[in-house]
Amino acid sequence: MTTQAPQNRHARRFGLPVATALVMGNIIGGGIFLLPASVAPFGTISLVAFAVLTAGAIALALVFGRLAERHPRTGGPYVYAREAFGDFAGFLAAWSYWITTWVSNAALAVAAVGYLDVLIPVRHSTAATITAALVLQWLPALANLAGTRYVGAVQLVSTVLKFVPLLLVAVGGLFFFDTDNLGPFQAGDHSAAGAVSASAAILLFSYLGVESAAVSAGEVKDPARNVGRATVLGTAAAAGIYLLGTLSVFGTVAHDELVGSTAPFSDAVDSMFGGSWGGTVVALAALVSMVGALNGWTLLSAQTPYAAAKDGLFPEVFATKRRGVPTVGVLVTVVLASLLTVYNYTAGSQRVFEILVLVTTFTATVPYLLATAAQIFYLLSGRPDRVDRRRLVRDGVLAAAAFGFSMWLVAGSGYAAVYQGVLFLFAGVLVYAWMSARRTRAAGTEESGTCAQSYSTSSVEGR
Repeated sequence: MTTQAPQNRHARRFGLPVATALVMGNIIGGGIFLLPASVAPFGTISLVAFAVLTAGAIALALVFGRLAERHPRTGGPYVYAREAFGDFAGFLAAWSYWITTWVSNAALAVAAVGYLDVLIPVRHSTAATITAALVLQWLPALANLAGTRYVGAVQLVSTVLKFVPLLLVAVGGLFFFDTDNLGPFQAGDHSAAGAVSASAAILLFSYLGVESAAVSAGEVKDPARNVGRATVLGTAAAAGIYLLGTLSVFGTVAHDELVGSTAPFSDAVDSMFGGSWGGTVVALAALVSMVGALNGWTLLSAQTPYAAAKDGLFPEVFATKRRGVPTVGVLVTVVLASLLTVYNYTAGSQRVFEILVLVTTFTATVPYLLATAAQIFYLLSGRPDRVDRRRLVRDGVLAAAAFGFSMWLVAGSGYAAVYQGVLFLFAGVLVYAWMSARRTRAAGTEESGTCAQSYSTSSVEGR
């Protein structure tokens, strides 16, 4: 009784607002602050790509919501893949998602240092840069280790703080909108279809994170109801900010200037209000945004291995949980991300680091594909306990759209990323073989013990 009280005090299940903030915070990291400049060379036709991708992302969110109703447990895509296709598919989902989280955390920390340098110069020395990057990783990790109560609080506060400046540009920019700044609808030498595809390839990865509430379903109140709602609300809100923010920047910054901009939101603020303080405001907003994303992704990095460890597919140490948080998973993830960060800064391996980050865009889509395939499997199985026939057509269309969106994500990763991502998956096969062998050996030992006990009992009875 004495050991349970502190756990209850520090562990708290997420309500709908925090679950929604988790989805929004994980989708919106720091990339949004460069997106308008990234797609400006294609012209305003890139907004069409935004609309198409938003539809695909919301379809995926709705599929996760339906799957969460059927399996409202921590693990998200891992749980859905394993329940539909067995242990191996579940392991691949867990393994690929875990790789995505800790490599992405390292990338987020490195990117956050760039924004921190605007506020506090740290890049004058390698030691200061490494220290700053590690602090940015370990502070969210410590918040996670303190318990889900604090994770939720940090996520909610950081989401609110980062959305204030984003909404300032997204909504305020409409009052300063000048159509002369928009530039051509279709810029460059691409065809219309080519321009949409090219800009979509840049925007695709901005929607990673829609699965956040599903992965943490075990920590969400009434997950069968709230996971789907939080996923759709968070994805729609993030998409709205993306689309409105990009449109406002297009209308407040001249096209020729925007194409070469390295801080489009800063340029938009400066254009709206004059002065040169926009860079500081946007740097602070980006830093808050990335810390919030690190907080959420750190939790997710431990949840999937935790669920897999409970099923014997990951080392059992990952199933250790205190204050509502899988503590070992958090620690292992932050240590791996820290080592990768230090390696990036000390070995002069920026190219290697960029390749690893690109690979994660492929590994992140593997669980999406398996989860949407699981939903299609349930719909085609014909079993009444798995299919709501009143929603069969709608669910089928959504599952097909979500699967197509996931395949588009894979294609957008590029040949090199897919090739190297498959190697990462194959490395996981060796881990799966080891874990399967351990389980088989343990089951054999238990069976032998049971047989020996039965034989001993029979012998005694025979006497």
